[in-house]
Amino acid sequence: MANMRSLISFIVLSLGLLAAAESPISPYNLHEKRTHIPAEWSLQRRHEPTSVLPLRFALTQSNMDNLEELLMDVSHPKSSNYGNHWTPGQVLKTFAPSEETISAVRNWILENGFEEERVKVASNKGWIEVDATTEEAERLLQTEYNLYTHSTGKNHVACNAYHLPYHIQPHVDFVTPTVHFDAKITRRSDEPARSIGQPIFGSSPKTTGAVDDAVLISPTDVSTCDEYITPACLRALYSFNYTPVATSKNSYGIVEYTPEAYLQTDINLFAMNFSEGLYGKAPYMVSIDGGYAQTEYQNFSYNGESDLDLQYGMDLVTPAQQVTLYQVGDMVEGASFNNFLDALDGSYCTFEGGDDYTQDSKYPDTAPGGYDGPEACGTATPTYVISTSYAYDEADLTPFYSARQCAEYAKLGLMGVTILYSSGDYGVAGNGGLCLNPNGTQTLDGTMFNPTFPGTCPYITSVGATQVNPGSTVYEPEGACEQVIYSGGGFSNYFAMPSYQKEAVDYYLANYYPDYPATMWNSTGISRAYPDIAANGANYVVAIDGAFELVYGTSCSSPVSGAIFTMINDARLAAGKSSIGFINPTIYSTDFSGLFNDITMGDNPGCGTNGYNATPGWDPVTGLGTLNFDKLVAQWLTLP
Repeated sequence: MANMRSLISFIVLSLGLLAAAESPISPYNLHEKRTHIPAEWSLQRRHEPTSVLPLRFALTQSNMDNLEELLMDVSHPKSSNYGNHWTPGQVLKTFAPSEETISAVRNWILENGFEEERVKVASNKGWIEVDATTEEAERLLQTEYNLYTHSTGKNHVACNAYHLPYHIQPHVDFVTPTVHFDAKITRRSDEPARSIGQPIFGSSPKTTGAVDDAVLISPTDVSTCDEYITPACLRALYSFNYTPVATSKNSYGIVEYTPEAYLQTDINLFAMNFSEGLYGKAPYMVSIDGGYAQTEYQNFSYNGESDLDLQYGMDLVTPAQQVTLYQVGDMVEGASFNNFLDALDGSYCTFEGGDDYTQDSKYPDTAPGGYDGPEACGTATPTYVISTSYAYDEADLTPFYSARQCAEYAKLGLMGVTILYSSGDYGVAGNGGLCLNPNGTQTLDGTMFNPTFPGTCPYITSVGATQVNPGSTVYEPEGACEQVIYSGGGFSNYFAMPSYQKEAVDYYLANYYPDYPATMWNSTGISRAYPDIAANGANYVVAIDGAFELVYGTSCSSPVSGAIFTMINDARLAAGKSSIGFINPTIYSTDFSGLFNDITMGDNPGCGTNGYNATPGWDPVTGLGTLNFDKLVAQWLTLP
């Protein structure tokens, strides 16, 4: 995975987010190190030397150096292979670890005294597993393991750093359990404990409360869109009036994580006011790892996200088009993004290409009330477009973990899938308004900009937020969202700038260079910039728990954009063409220049600053701008 390492190393080090590596312990080199104990964790004691640790070695995948090139080959509009997407079998064959890698790591473990029957190679050769005592693991990895306790009472075993022999390092991405800590534990007092790997809900929507029924407007009225966003407002803003004709070939995927769940009664209430054809219509639900539309817990925190996503997603693609709901995780263990990816790609499953038990949920879940069935592994078919409105902060995860997951999004792109993630709701700050400190910690009074993930992964499309400015109409330019939330955006500390956005970002930096010291943001000019596009994220009228509320967030922007791209796919599929797949090389290309509604007003404050400015062309607030369906679908239909 050498190219993914090149995406992260020099950028992370340039901001001092990782400590400098000390002199190697011959013949070992430092492989990973963390600089601090995460918030709410405390050191208890050394781990018992006879306790057993499930050591897992994530093997370096083949052809990672060519990943971007391979993806561009099927995604760039000038490529002769545009739209010739891969099969899952091609993906598995191309990226499986080499026999050399497997042999090198396996032989090294055997040479260190482990019996052959203890050293197992996963069926798709992505991982090597060995259950070792703490004493054995410490000797093998040249480290010391400690026991830590979280404020919730959960225990975790980790080390401060670990080492690998020089000749083994090129063959191993990372080892677990080691330096990786839980992303964050979020739990409401009336809710079952969440998994250690559950995505943070900092990107989930915000509300200003109920909308008086007396002010509710007609389903076709666009005169008050600066106060109340409805589907009619969005259709007017984005020239989006389209009736699908290839519905049997298409579906739109929306991802939710239990206990977040929609209520059918809310869809029906929304339908009665804004979308008559939706009444009684439900999404096609794919349950992953015990996910279900729970009704035990009901309030905005539980229902706001799912109700928003489905009401607007289902309306905008029209009731004729099926929407697929990927409901992920049970009520006890929860789930992470990797658990979802497992279900889409059987080669990515636990111990078979991707999971880290310090980050991701484990199934079967043996806890009372947990899902005790087998882990979802290749059980779900990916739709052509998948929207997710959840996010971590980049700093929540280690660079190696993030890089491995990011590569999986590239593989989905190779298979013709468009992956959208909301960019965050706190401007240049991370979830909850947290900012970075020089030692890598995240606090409200931090001064360093804190990017989100997967928004910074170069192989997904990140979606920021706009607004109809107060007193303006849908026929006037929007501005960056500055009501309740601020559009997440900025520059990655982990990933290098992909080739497809270099010209656009270089122009921004040459003409609108941010007036902040290099200690606050990644000013190298060679890092992945986000978001890529934007859509309205303010004043959405959503039916939640039997009443209408005003909702805000990039959680609104991503599902709306996904609906539009789903209908662009419809037009291409009807014409006998492929899905649009990974769209970033296309939308940044000169062929698509001027096809977006450029946003030039507003900024995205955070970390004690005004953040970045929306400017002509691409900017780290609203990306390339908002979608113009008529222009975009016409241009996409000219491609093979």
